[in-house]
Amino acid sequence: MGIEDQPVVEESTEPPICGYINATSEFPPGPKNQGTRATVTSTTGLPDQQLNEKVGPAVILENHIQAHGLTVESVERLLETNVKNGLSSGEAARRLERDGPNKVEGAQGLSVWKILLRQVSNSLTVVLILVMALSFAINDFIEGGVIAAVICLNVVVGFVQDYRAEQTIQSLYALSAPTCEVIRSEQAVTIKADSLVKGDIVLLNVGDIVPADLRFVDGLNLSTDEALLTGESLPISKLPGVVLTEPDVPLGDRVNMLYSASSITRGRGKGIVVATGMGTEVGKIAQLLRESPDLGDDTSRLGAYWTRVKTTARGVLGLDGTPLQVKLSKFALLLFAFAILLAVIVFSASLWNIDDEVLIYGICVGVAVIPESLIAVLTISMAVGTKAMAKGNVIVRKLSALEAVGGVTNICSDKTGTLTQGKMITKRVWLCNGSAAVVEACTHPFDPSSGTVVWNDQESAAQDDDKSISPSSPSPMARKFIECLSLCNNATVTDGKSASADEAAEISTISTIETSDWTAVGEPTEIALQVFAMRFGTSKAAISQTEGVHLIAEHPFDSACKRMTVVYSSPSSSLVEIYTKGALEVMLPLLDASDDSKAELIAKAESLAAEGLRVLCVAHKTIESSAALRDERGVAESNLKPLGLAGLYDPPRLETAEAVKRCKVAGISVHMLTGDHIKTATAIAHEVDILGDLSTAEVANATMPAAAFDSLTDAQIDALEKLPLVIARCSPSTKVRMVEAMHRRGAFCVMTGDGVNDSPALKKADVGIAMGLNGSDVAKEAADMVLADDNFASIVTAMEEGRRLFDNIQKFLLHLLVSNIAQVILLLVGLAFKDDEEKSVFPLSPIEILWANLITSSFLALGLGLEDAQPDIMLRPPRSLRVGVFTKEIIVDKMVYGFFMGSLCIAAFTSVSYTRLSHIHGFQPRNGVLGIGCNAEYNPSCDNVFRARATTFATLSFLLLVTAWEVKHFTRSLFNMYPELYSGPPSVFKTVWKNKFLFGAVLAGFVITFPVIYLPVIDRIVFKHHAIGIEWAIVAACVVTYVALVELWKAGKRRLSKGTVVCGRVTPGEV
Repeated sequence: MGIEDQPVVEESTEPPICGYINATSEFPPGPKNQGTRATVTSTTGLPDQQLNEKVGPAVILENHIQAHGLTVESVERLLETNVKNGLSSGEAARRLERDGPNKVEGAQGLSVWKILLRQVSNSLTVVLILVMALSFAINDFIEGGVIAAVICLNVVVGFVQDYRAEQTIQSLYALSAPTCEVIRSEQAVTIKADSLVKGDIVLLNVGDIVPADLRFVDGLNLSTDEALLTGESLPISKLPGVVLTEPDVPLGDRVNMLYSASSITRGRGKGIVVATGMGTEVGKIAQLLRESPDLGDDTSRLGAYWTRVKTTARGVLGLDGTPLQVKLSKFALLLFAFAILLAVIVFSASLWNIDDEVLIYGICVGVAVIPESLIAVLTISMAVGTKAMAKGNVIVRKLSALEAVGGVTNICSDKTGTLTQGKMITKRVWLCNGSAAVVEACTHPFDPSSGTVVWNDQESAAQDDDKSISPSSPSPMARKFIECLSLCNNATVTDGKSASADEAAEISTISTIETSDWTAVGEPTEIALQVFAMRFGTSKAAISQTEGVHLIAEHPFDSACKRMTVVYSSPSSSLVEIYTKGALEVMLPLLDASDDSKAELIAKAESLAAEGLRVLCVAHKTIESSAALRDERGVAESNLKPLGLAGLYDPPRLETAEAVKRCKVAGISVHMLTGDHIKTATAIAHEVDILGDLSTAEVANATMPAAAFDSLTDAQIDALEKLPLVIARCSPSTKVRMVEAMHRRGAFCVMTGDGVNDSPALKKADVGIAMGLNGSDVAKEAADMVLADDNFASIVTAMEEGRRLFDNIQKFLLHLLVSNIAQVILLLVGLAFKDDEEKSVFPLSPIEILWANLITSSFLALGLGLEDAQPDIMLRPPRSLRVGVFTKEIIVDKMVYGFFMGSLCIAAFTSVSYTRLSHIHGFQPRNGVLGIGCNAEYNPSCDNVFRARATTFATLSFLLLVTAWEVKHFTRSLFNMYPELYSGPPSVFKTVWKNKFLFGAVLAGFVITFPVIYLPVIDRIVFKHHAIGIEWAIVAACVVTYVALVELWKAGKRRLSKGTVVCGRVTPGEV
């Protein structure tokens, strides 16, 4: 009973897509036609006992009544209630005390303390805290204070960003109806929704929010909007008489149930409360967001405790998170271990005779290996990236998600409202004379002037010279067809002006939707038909005014008969016009047409349904007026003349196809996970190019109903060659299983969605992206990012920004680590620089090291974080998550550049300390070249050492400034970095000016070096160096040498074709 073998049916308040043509059941085929395996049973003639024996315990699972599998009488008996009289007040109070209030606990949002903890939950921050503690322990308050300031900067920036983005409102409460009307003690009373109990009888009208899960027991033309829960694009017609005998019927097919948080769009009715609070379907979703990972039933108490300890430790150390977070945390732990090793080397060099100076030197070496500003720079860069993303309509709730989205390999997207517009349009029209029309380029579903209608009159082409039907002069049959769409319709579409009083009266039981300047009031299907009629200037008001017709009878749409009929009279004639529209399967027996004509209608309807369109049949007749036409529906709806068919659908967004194409070029696979029907989903997937380049056989393998996917075990899913690109009729668990299957294949995935039903998968995915305009608050609370414009194309913008950020992270990581490696080389070699007391002399003081790491490097790294994206950034395949940020090229470059820089700093120090430059200043070394006690404070013997330190500090600072420009590109020369933009020797100036923030940082770093070296008191007491003169020649020589060495290294890489840019189309990951 495969879905793909059946014409598509979608339960709604309007007739569905063409279903079973020969259906004769008293009840519409409903779920059966939707491809489920449920059995639809009429309660007529089936005793309760017999039904209960048939259903058995399958209808009660874990103390939760599967009410869709029971008759109304059975539900009454199980819940000990009465549909007419309701519960007594005393019994309701007892049940409220027993079961608790009807409240859904919101997903575990982040408190202020949790947001604060998240800022320090990474290994590098933990290492900095340890270094800060050591500094204060040895009374080095300046160094400790500087590190404390760095930690505070990181925490404050990250906290402010996350706090602003965090959704602190308990959004599930907002979905609950504040009050509701119930029957208690035979009286209709209004109570607070949280006072509802199982067994209460709830009365519902149009516009109400369903306050709990209800078994629908009685009503008139009731339909609900369950889009936020099931993903259905249209309201669902509810049928109290249907019994579904299988417990696992998808939510969207349970036409006898009303679910909490859905809204009543039409009609009225009442139902029995069968689940409240966390027992509702919304509550189950909320529980999925709250629950901790399953530890397994066989886990001992000690094992569970140990698991929690490990989980907490991994969280504090930042070992759980995005790939970059994990890589950097592991790298920080490695650096910490290396720092300890370096300290051990220092202590061993002093033969473990550890006094204050040796301890300070050991800590100094440890500090040198740790990039103190890395976390602050990373946080600020992401905050700046967040602002850039906001301009692209992407709101980042968690900074870590910004870089993570750049490594995405797969996107799992909802269809309704995400890939599509979430509104219906009349896409195709077919008339019985062979004429056909298609609406093209419609960008505004409510605007009749949006898009064009292209007609192709097949029959009149042989009779007339005019081969097309123009809006101004349609053919007689087309005219009648359009009149039927307009008159047999309770929707109104206006350009923002108020509807007339009589129009307002007609639609008093219909919900209202408003977009732009055009306002549509009515059911989505009727709105689409009315808009199509208005394209030809034939609105209901226009027809009434020009032809003088008026409505004398209406037989409204009913969910059982699935059709609507209106009777109009004209003052100039005794004849009346009867217009009917409805589902083809219920219209066929009413048509006065030959078998061949009916067969042609069926064939065309199935053809339209195969395109994913909802199909309506339109018919008409003209007869003498009679009273029976008003009173008897059967008289009005007999011997109708078919006019044609209308095909409607929810169109894709115009930008979606291009966005999907860009994803494919970038090596990213797009999957559609929708609650809609498989034919509708497949048609949309073809239209937006998800299935565009696949063969027929590949499409069959790439599409799958959720029932089939859910029936597979994890092993069977893993055995599939590729995961399906389209899964239809999805439940929340289906989407979660899809994400888990991708994780087992090593994919890094995004989940997009707007409904409550998407929330668990949004939470489970590596990056969850919710819709901001039409998305539920629950989805936004669970997501990492929110699209402010609900535009799928904005996801591509987010991925491009993520890739740019990742590239720039590599650049400033290289810059920061080059500095650290150079300092480690300098300080380790510095162990050989002994003073007269055989104590090692610092080539750089601790504050000089911190200044280079925090002040000079930080702003340079931040400037690198603001680099523009490379031209080929969306032409590359997704980066390897296994390699991460530390590629082989990055590792080799940082070692080479660090060696160059460290060696030149040693050369600068020794050139001043061990040459006769001191004689130029008239200084005669006393007590040896390196003096005595020069690590602690200045004394006359330290003049030479202090000048050497100043020279080394200036050399290190200027080399860092030059490195910031060199690492803008890993292979291209600084003097020819953008050959596609600039050429010739002056291009270097344009290159350095291109990133103005980085240029300013380099200029500021150059200028600030001089006051640091020359300001009195600060130079000797804080930095432990003093002013230099001729030594600037050494600094200049080191800078020139360094640039030459780096350029030679890059030239060698280019010669060996390392790090070349690869442009062109890449194949999406076969996940």
